[in-house]
Amino acid sequence: MSQHRDHADTMSEHDRHAPGTDGAETRAAASARPRHELIAWRNAIFAIFFLSGFGLASWVARIPALRDAVGLSTQGVGLVILMGSIASIVGLVAAPWLMARFGARLGMIGVLATAALGLVAVGLGGSALPSVALVVLGLALFGFGNGAVDVMMNVEGAEAERELGKTVMPLMHAFFSFGTVAGAGLAAAASALGLTTAIHLGVIAAFIAVGVVIAVRFVPLREELGDDTHTDAPREPLGVRIRRSLSVWTDVRLLLIGVVMLGMSFAEGSANDWIALAVVDGHGLDATTGAAVFTVFTIAITAARVLGGPFIDRFGRVLMLQVMAGIGVIGLSLFIFGTEPWMIVVGTLLWGIGCSLAFPVGMSAAADVPDRADAAARVSAVAMIGYCAFLVGPPLIGFLGEQFGILNGMLVLLGLMVMAGIAAPAARERSRRAG
Repeated sequence: MSQHRDHADTMSEHDRHAPGTDGAETRAAASARPRHELIAWRNAIFAIFFLSGFGLASWVARIPALRDAVGLSTQGVGLVILMGSIASIVGLVAAPWLMARFGARLGMIGVLATAALGLVAVGLGGSALPSVALVVLGLALFGFGNGAVDVMMNVEGAEAERELGKTVMPLMHAFFSFGTVAGAGLAAAASALGLTTAIHLGVIAAFIAVGVVIAVRFVPLREELGDDTHTDAPREPLGVRIRRSLSVWTDVRLLLIGVVMLGMSFAEGSANDWIALAVVDGHGLDATTGAAVFTVFTIAITAARVLGGPFIDRFGRVLMLQVMAGIGVIGLSLFIFGTEPWMIVVGTLLWGIGCSLAFPVGMSAAADVPDRADAAARVSAVAMIGYCAFLVGPPLIGFLGEQFGILNGMLVLLGLMVMAGIAAPAARERSRRAG
C-alpha cells in the first residue's frame, strides 16, 4: 500500500510539470486498480449518498404526523429539529476520529446503522409509543449518524474520483438529491395509505441498514484511512492521528476552500427556506407561483450537479467556480431586482446553477492532498463550515428580512457569492500543471 502511494505521489510530482497534463490525466495514471473495481467503488458511494438523502427525507416528510402524535407546537418542532442539527454537527466532528479508529467500511456501516436506529426511535416515538423524549433521542442518533456518514462518503467519493481520473463528486451529490426525492415520495405514499410512522420509518431503517452493508463490500480497504488491511506495516497510534486531524485547521488554503463553501452553502440554504416566501411577500405573487419558482431552483441545482463533472474536467475547478459565482450573482440580482415574473424565474434558474457545484467541488478540493490520511479531517473541516452556513443562513436572512424586507435581506448573499468567487483559486487541483 505504501509503495503504491509513494509511486502515485512521484507520478503526480512529475506530471504537475508536464506540459499539457491536466488533473484528470494525472489521477487516472496514479490508479493501479482495475477499471471494474473503480466503477464498483464509485457506484457504492452513489448508493451511500442515496441512502443518506433517502433517510433524511423520509422522516422530514412525516413531521406533520410526528407533531400531531406528540402534541408539539410549531416552536417545539423547531427545537426538536435543532437537536437533530446539533447532533449532525457532532457527527461531522467525530467522523475523522471514527474513520481513524475503524476505517471507512466499518465506519460507514456503524454510523448509518446508528442513523437507522434513530429512525426506528423516531417512528416509535411518533406513533406506537408517543413521546417527545423518544423522538428527540431518535433524531439525535439519526443526526449524529447522518452527519458522520456525510464526511465519510465525501472522503470515499473524493478518493474514487481521484483514481477514476474524472470528476464525479457533483454527480454523487445529485444522488443525495435523488434519495431525498425517493424518500419524500415514499413518505407521501405511506401517509396516504395510513401507515404509522413506526411501520414506515422501521421499513426505511431496515432498507438503509441492509443497503449500506451491501454497498460497502465494494469499497476498497485502505490502511491510510484506518482500514484493517492485515499488513505487517505499523500503524500510527490513534492519538497521533487525532492530533493530525486537528492540525488541518491551520491550513490557510483549506480555510479559503471553506470560504467558497460558506458563501455558496449560505446561498443554497437560504434559497431552500426563503425563496418561495420571497416570491410571495417580496414580489407580490401568489403561493402557487412561489412553489413553482422553488421547484425551478431544485431542478436547476440537481441538473447542474448531474451535468457539471465533465465541465470541471475540461476547464478546471477554479474557472468553473468563478464562472458559477458570476452566474449566481447575475441570477440572484435578477431575482432581487427583477420586476417581471420571467426575470424572477430566469434569476432563480441562474441562482440554482450558480451555487450548485461549490459544495461537491469544495469536498474534492479539501481531499486533494498527497497525504491521504489527512483527507478525512480536511473534508470534515470544510463540511462543518458548509453545514454551519446551512444552519445559520436561513435564520439570519429571516432576521434581516424582518428588519429591512425579505428581498433586501437577501442582498447579503450577493456579497458572499462574490467572496466565494474571489477565494476560488484555493480549490485549484494540486495535480494540475502550474500556471
